[in-house]
Amino acid sequence: MFPESLLLLPTREVTYCQPLATEPPMAETELIQALQAQDSAALTALYQAYSPALYGIILRIVRAEPTAEDVLQECFLKIWITFHLYDQAKGRLFTWLINIARHLAIDKTRSRTYLQELKTQKKEASSLAERLGHEGFRPEHIGLRKVVDQLAIPHKTIIYLMYFEGYTQSEIAQQLSIPLGTVKTRARQALQRLRKLI
Repeated sequence: MFPESLLLLPTREVTYCQPLATEPPMAETELIQALQAQDSAALTALYQAYSPALYGIILRIVRAEPTAEDVLQECFLKIWITFHLYDQAKGRLFTWLINIARHLAIDKTRSRTYLQELKTQKKEASSLAERLGHEGFRPEHIGLRKVVDQLAIPHKTIIYLMYFEGYTQSEIAQQLSIPLGTVKTRARQALQRLRKLI
């Protein structure tokens, strides 16, 4: 069974330049033996040691942080389930982990869901550009997410859900358990603030 404790661990924030993971807290041989024995503490140690490096690899392939976080969780689930297949004689542990991460990330980019998400993101970016009323506005050129991150949390939440996650205003109201009118007001205020920031 997949340890629930791992699901509570936050995804590490990783930049493309971050160095790869070094030695885990316990010796690699000891870690491998513990994982083969299905010791959940060993999986947590593995996650803490290697998740930044694997996340960086996945992010380079899928190019979207929420997707990379999902693939990283899938990666550690697969590692846990298939660890009995790992053979030290055929290569280092880190190499085996990288192969799993890469294959899952590539599979994700070929999936119908991922391709649909890309289309949706392009439409949402275009829609936001129109609503901001700026000719020649290109969210991808100015780093829209960085601009949105400057908003107050209530406004940022609404914009992320509407334009990056594809929720309707009614769905957001239901998701956040707030009145629809509040969602509309915050969305309007957020767009006004974004106009000033951009």
